[in-house]
Amino acid sequence: MDALGYKGEQFSICGHDRGGRVAHSLCVRYPERVKGVMVLDIVPTLAMFRATDRALATAYWHWFFLSQPAPFPEKAILAAPDVFAQKQLTRMLQGRKREEVFEDEAWEEYCKLFRDEAGVHAMCEDYRAGAMEDCEEQEREDSEGRKIKCPLMCLWGKLGVVEKAFDARKEWEKVCEEGMWDDRSEAVEGGHYVPEEQPEVLVRHILAFFAE
Repeated sequence: MDALGYKGEQFSICGHDRGGRVAHSLCVRYPERVKGVMVLDIVPTLAMFRATDRALATAYWHWFFLSQPAPFPEKAILAAPDVFAQKQLTRMLQGRKREEVFEDEAWEEYCKLFRDEAGVHAMCEDYRAGAMEDCEEQEREDSEGRKIKCPLMCLWGKLGVVEKAFDARKEWEKVCEEGMWDDRSEAVEGGHYVPEEQPEVLVRHILAFFAE
């Protein structure tokens, strides 16, 4: 944001999935810059890895595949990008048809990234960092008592893995300073794709939460 000309200003952040994990890191590393944060359908990365059992590993198999050393996952994806895109983007639809969740134009944009060598490499690098540097950083933050200092709201899908496998409030309160969890946080109808499945609910929460 400094590079875009907003030097020194504070911001509100809303991030879905990997974007939420970036937002978590920003809140801890640059607490003076973040006024409030909303994360969608996640719990902290370290909590996910620590809780991994057969059920979670089966549901989140891509975490362990994409984080393998280069160039294996990149070559595997690029060998059949449309097959991988179809698998990866539809596996969390909880029985709904792709057309019910993704607009055709958005779907094609997502699929393009699985055909792009640089895009696929960046995707894998993100998951490698998640499995290594991000966990190590969160372990240091925990040992040093560094936590999220701004208000945090979480929305997650009632049919998704977060609802089934975690107590979202408990996991986020562990990494937040006291009183920062927003009690309006809730599980919403649908699965992982909160922005696509519940856009009106999301916008309502965003307007109320970030207006304060």
